[in-house]
Amino acid sequence: MEWSIKTFDELTNDELYGLLKLRVDIFVVEQDCPYPELDNYDQLALHYFLKINGEFAANVRILPSNSKYEEVSIGRVSVAVKFRRQGYAQQIMQKAIEYIVNEWKEKRIKVQGQEYLKDFYSGLGFEQVSESYLEDGIPHIDMIWEAK
Repeated sequence: MEWSIKTFDELTNDELYGLLKLRVDIFVVEQDCPYPELDNYDQLALHYFLKINGEFAANVRILPSNSKYEEVSIGRVSVAVKFRRQGYAQQIMQKAIEYIVNEWKEKRIKVQGQEYLKDFYSGLGFEQVSESYLEDGIPHIDMIWEAK
């Protein structure tokens, strides 16, 4: 098991390809949702990912404040099908939150989550701050985590 956090420029070609493939496999193919996965935010982001036996298992993208949102944000939360239900989504989110708080000294984090994941994000301390809305045909909500 290998956890990594890298800027866009630090990613190898194989890592970038693996991360993009994981996200497309989940968000475009599995969820049957054609949308612009390549959105010009990856270049600004930190990419936190988990590889198990050389395979990409989980990934999140961390964007600095005042890039996509006023707050720092975590997005593109993804876990490969074969690695689901093993706690990796919760682990990578906790690691991302700790990194943001400890390294960037930020106290607020935003997620734009699919509505069905509200309980998952709430369990990590996020609170809903918007009504449900459609994003690429899928119900989403905005949620904020604040340091206590």
